[in-house]
Amino acid sequence: MAARSAPSCHLRLEWVYGYRGHQCRNNLYYTAAKEIVYFVAGVGVVYSPREHRQKFYRGHSDDIISLALHPERVLVATGQVGKEPYICVWDSYTVQTVSVLKDVHTHGIACLAFDLDGQRLVSVGLDSKNAVCVWDWKRGRMLSMAPGHTDRIFDISWDLYQPNKLVSCGVKHIKFWSLCGNALTPKRGVFGKTGDLQTILCLACARDELTYSGALNGDIYVWKGINLIRTIQGAHTAGIFSMNACEEGFATGGRDGCIRLWDLTFKPITVIDLRETEQGYKGLSVRSVCWRGDHILVGTQDSEIFEIVVHERNKPFLIMQGHCEGELWALAVHPTKPLAVTGSDDRSVRIWSLVDHALIARCNMEEPIRCAAVNVDGIHLALGMKDGSFTVLRVRDMTEVVHIKDRKEAIHELKYSPDGTYLAVGCNDSSVDIYGVAQRYKKVGECAGSLSFITHLDWSSDSRYLQTNDGSGRRLLYRMPGGKEVTSKEEIKAVHWASWTCVSGLEVNGIWPKYSDTNDINSVDGNYVGQVLVTADDYGVVKLFRYPCLRKGAKFRKYIGHSAHVTNVRWSHDYQWVISIGGADHSVFQWKFIPERKLKDALHIAPQESLAESNSDESDSDLSDVPELDSEIEQETQLTYHRQVYKEDLPQLKEQCKEKQKSATSKRRERAPGNSIRLHFIHGYRGYDCRSNLFYTQIGEIVYHVAAVGVIYNRQQNTQRFYLGHDDDILCLAIHPLKDYVATGQVGRDPSIHVWDTETVKPLSILKGYHQYGVCAVDFSADGKRLASVGIDDSHTVVLWDWKKGEKLSVARGSKDKIFVVKMNPYVPDKLITAGIKHMKFWRRAGGGLIGRKGYIGTLGKNDTMMCAVYGWTEEMAFSGTSTGDVCIWRDIFLVKTVKAHDGPVFSMHALEKGFVTGGKDGVVALWDDSFERCLKTYAIKRADLAPGSKGLLLEDNPSIRAISLGHGHILVGTKNGEILEVDKSGPITLLVQGHMEGEVWGLATHPYLPICATVSDDKTLRIWDLSPSHCMLAVRKLKKGGRCCCFSPDGKALAVGLNDGSFLMANADTLEDLVSFHHRKDIISDIQFSPGSGKYLAVASHDNFIDIYNVVSSKRVGICKGATSYITHIDWDSRGKLLQVNTGAKEQLFFEAPRGKKQTIPSVEVEKISWASWTSVLGLCCEGIWPVIGEVTDVTASCLTSDKMVLATGDDLGFVKLFRYPAKGKFAKFKKYVAHSTHVTNVRWTYDDSMLVTLGGADMSLMVWTNEMESYREKKSCDSEESDIDSEEDGGYDSDVTRENEISYTIRALSTNIRPMLGVKPHLQQKEPSVDERQGVVRPPVSRAPPQPEKLQSNNVGKKKRPIEDLVLELAFGYRGRDCRNNVHYLNDGDDIIYHTASVGILHNVATGTQSFYQEHNDDILCLTVNQHPKFINIVATGQVIQQTCQLQPHLCTSGMR
Repeated sequence: MAARSAPSCHLRLEWVYGYRGHQCRNNLYYTAAKEIVYFVAGVGVVYSPREHRQKFYRGHSDDIISLALHPERVLVATGQVGKEPYICVWDSYTVQTVSVLKDVHTHGIACLAFDLDGQRLVSVGLDSKNAVCVWDWKRGRMLSMAPGHTDRIFDISWDLYQPNKLVSCGVKHIKFWSLCGNALTPKRGVFGKTGDLQTILCLACARDELTYSGALNGDIYVWKGINLIRTIQGAHTAGIFSMNACEEGFATGGRDGCIRLWDLTFKPITVIDLRETEQGYKGLSVRSVCWRGDHILVGTQDSEIFEIVVHERNKPFLIMQGHCEGELWALAVHPTKPLAVTGSDDRSVRIWSLVDHALIARCNMEEPIRCAAVNVDGIHLALGMKDGSFTVLRVRDMTEVVHIKDRKEAIHELKYSPDGTYLAVGCNDSSVDIYGVAQRYKKVGECAGSLSFITHLDWSSDSRYLQTNDGSGRRLLYRMPGGKEVTSKEEIKAVHWASWTCVSGLEVNGIWPKYSDTNDINSVDGNYVGQVLVTADDYGVVKLFRYPCLRKGAKFRKYIGHSAHVTNVRWSHDYQWVISIGGADHSVFQWKFIPERKLKDALHIAPQESLAESNSDESDSDLSDVPELDSEIEQETQLTYHRQVYKEDLPQLKEQCKEKQKSATSKRRERAPGNSIRLHFIHGYRGYDCRSNLFYTQIGEIVYHVAAVGVIYNRQQNTQRFYLGHDDDILCLAIHPLKDYVATGQVGRDPSIHVWDTETVKPLSILKGYHQYGVCAVDFSADGKRLASVGIDDSHTVVLWDWKKGEKLSVARGSKDKIFVVKMNPYVPDKLITAGIKHMKFWRRAGGGLIGRKGYIGTLGKNDTMMCAVYGWTEEMAFSGTSTGDVCIWRDIFLVKTVKAHDGPVFSMHALEKGFVTGGKDGVVALWDDSFERCLKTYAIKRADLAPGSKGLLLEDNPSIRAISLGHGHILVGTKNGEILEVDKSGPITLLVQGHMEGEVWGLATHPYLPICATVSDDKTLRIWDLSPSHCMLAVRKLKKGGRCCCFSPDGKALAVGLNDGSFLMANADTLEDLVSFHHRKDIISDIQFSPGSGKYLAVASHDNFIDIYNVVSSKRVGICKGATSYITHIDWDSRGKLLQVNTGAKEQLFFEAPRGKKQTIPSVEVEKISWASWTSVLGLCCEGIWPVIGEVTDVTASCLTSDKMVLATGDDLGFVKLFRYPAKGKFAKFKKYVAHSTHVTNVRWTYDDSMLVTLGGADMSLMVWTNEMESYREKKSCDSEESDIDSEEDGGYDSDVTRENEISYTIRALSTNIRPMLGVKPHLQQKEPSVDERQGVVRPPVSRAPPQPEKLQSNNVGKKKRPIEDLVLELAFGYRGRDCRNNVHYLNDGDDIIYHTASVGILHNVATGTQSFYQEHNDDILCLTVNQHPKFINIVATGQVIQQTCQLQPHLCTSGMR
């Protein structure tokens, strides 16, 4: 069992060797505390040179490639690569996230820059348009976005002397941007004749509109405005990669290895050639430079960081080194000293001191190195090369002992035997060679059993056996030194291994996920002493497992930091550290191992150590073998709220069915009926899969939800009011702290959250766009300004909203398992908790993101499923109810203690001013003191405690409690069975509302002369409901099976009920006691009807495709109707009781004679003439119009005709109740539509006097009562929707002008087909000669893993030598856009001027002089114009234009001042 839980020990990142110099620039700075900030792999590093100590920021999930320092030099912004890359703004003191900016860029974030006051941040993406984006980073909001350039952008900077101006540069361009409103407008820099058009790599802004930029040829270009005014030639002899501005002047660094310092007017001060210094070397290339006072920081292409003191410029101090180009695979640890050896494709082997955190030796080899091993005595170091050779060096002085090349393919693994006698060398050609160490590495054996390349080797403790893994995942054993394969299982079992680094084998089965490919774990190392195993994989993750780890899918702890694949991992000789190396990120990570006994202290010492990373969602920190899930919770977790068709899909589906409509529109269609219905009362409450969704409002009414309706119930008057803004199941409800507003979240493809007023029942705000499939939890903040919500998408996204503005503030992935509850901290509006399946997470807002930390359980409990949560009396205290009946008490993120509260899950919890109240599956309400020490009182929900005047009947004792709320001297309780109860503090219980329990409800019958109805459901109950003012359940009876249909006899004394097992019974309508029962069928009884008049016969339809006819008096079956090809759905009698009309699942309309059941063929014209006793059929000419356009997708499930045969009510699969005028002949009749049910409406019935319509929701289990408002006396209600699935011309055609305008398509002229054919190639499309730089391939490819191909627009300089064209100035524009625009002419300046528009120009026409002035910032047709009438904003005009549809930008709206 133990191997199935994560180990209790822990790793803490202690040191990272390396610096990201390749493909990055300007990523190295001094902070305000004189620390150095930079990044490597996916980690931001803050290094203190004084203390020789590193701190780490680990909020990224992939390679960091850009960095910017805030002007106050404390905050740092970093951007990463990835499919959905994000920017983190973090504090360099605390290394905690301050803000996360996401959901805008793709592929990666290439550059970042803060503005002068640090309020805004600009970022550049790696997408094909190199999008430029400006952020209000504190709020996590994007302010503006524009396409940057068609080719790569290398640097961007704010102009620190002009507000709202930016400059960007890159491949063959420089652009000067202005930010106006939310629009970013670029102007390209004009190179003119002053300098060649070339790639600009870096830039810095200065006073007087001057910009200095470093070019690829080593020149510095000086710009004034957008024009190049001079060049400083030969500033460097090769590309200038970095430019840094400071108070003293500017520093530049280039590919030539030189640092140059310039004064504020860009006159040279000094030059430092790093290649000539003692630490320098040929080919040194500077990628980043930072000048502060008398110190200069330099980052190089080869991952070194130098610090130069200006007055000792020839003695730069090397403060960081790392591997550079190519991949890093080789890793070995010294057997007796705290040393690690690494070797890389950069051909260097390096020895690192784990105590001093420094490089102590380096040696360059002839070939790339792929593996390394140190002999037992620590004297020899063996290196395996990529060319198939291996070299042995002396560790002491790195001199060569021997160099041997027996193979042609790469050596991927080598190891010395524990006794130091042999060296095993594994090659990619699938062989392992054995060499004798003492015989000067003479070959003494060979193992040749593998069919694929060798990946891992291990020796036995006695040096007699060797095990190997190969690329196909096979594990083989050989006897040493000869190399004979061992196949005997007993012999294999008896071997003790000196080390375990193989990824295949019984001992490490558990490191593989249950359904995994066997090549994504690159390295393993077992720690026998600590019984723990460390692994490295392709996803940049280092994991800790227990050892041995026998069963697949074992639990683990995971650590992130490496960006891509981690190629190797090893324990140090004394198991104090773990060393891991990254392949593509070239970095070496040193992790401190914290054993179990020290873990507690370490957690409290290092609060910034993010547990969210160490204790991943995929694995649990404690025993995974928790008791089985409670049956109710299990049922709930398996619920998916996916729909085949969502209401949002309807417009699209109707669009697809347009052809069908066209044929139908030629005929005159039946208009909608004059009657309408209004929702009057709903029996039901959603308790079976929701919790904490029941509250008292400000004035003591009760608010809850059922189906797609928010209900406000007045318990004094027994009336309900409804919020009908939703169109699908509501899944959650939260009340505002002032108890006057409510938030509800629903199911949907793009589900919405509605915030509405309980007094007016009108929406205040509708929030959507960030969840999928549904919203399962919502909560208001204590000040009521914010709202948190959780979705039911795969990652259970958590979103924080400013609901009044309808603005998303922050978003984060919650958990891959279901989240049941979200609670906002009442003391700190930026904090919240989520709880769910094996999940308790503490969140803190950071800009546009949320930082989550998993609750730390330790030894106090086990990782349980949390069903509810509340905050306590301080911001640190939180309480959660578990699925096992405990209450967990949390301080910050730590579990302090657990208290047993209920038998079975704690479903609901509510905080009071002094204490708490909890409710559980055991049907008990418990009141607690404020620390959960003492249970003050318990109330059991029992039938015996029902108050004498209570309406309705409690179905069972101790129903599972799903919601609790306190107020007005009572405890309000919602149960799983759909009941709402009010418990008086002194004990008596009043039943307020109830509905059916879980299971679909199909059976519905109204009484022939009383305002009551009967329902029967899959919850195995038959119920009688009062539809008159008392609105309560009059009687209930439990059945052995669920039922699908019922019917009152014409005299109202008997009630027939069809059950799901093929039987049916007749019961006394008053007492519900059995009169008689029959069981002739095996399948569901789907409809049951008494014949009219005396009710002599009973027709019983089943899913067996038959209708049985029984004589009620003699209780015998007298006829069987055969001939249906599918299950029966509806049956109706004619008024004589001689004929049956039948509908089937195959959409057949059949007729049978009663009582014998003989099939009759009746022409459809004759059917209309027959007088029917009831009409519940959905087929036939009389109701052809009730089928919607999208009839294939949605079924009409039920219908019912009023007794005056004027109005037909229908219910369908999409939850719509519709009213049609009867007969509804011809296709697509007009109707009135009502939304309240969520999914399929299973049945509809008018009461005996047509005063009410009763409808049933199948899955929403609700019984809705609607009042029928006759045409004669109702005033027109705004909520009536008179609509149709189609619009036809007869519904009021258009005037010809309007029709023409309606059909105008504003395709951009320049993009539509050419009117005249053109010959030749446009200048910008002509091929041009590649430049020298391009031929040499100087420009680096983008960093992103899969960059899209940029659409290259080549500029050419064909017309360079021609005379420059003079500027044209617009003088007069004739014309006015009147053909398709309205209200677009206005007076300005007291009638002196007229403003209007034509083409893409706004025109201000002076009436007196006839002169015109123009607004020319638009680039396409202006379509609308308005003038601001407010006295504060005189002469402000707004105009809107057309824009290309494929462009990501919104159509322009320009606001300008007209003088």
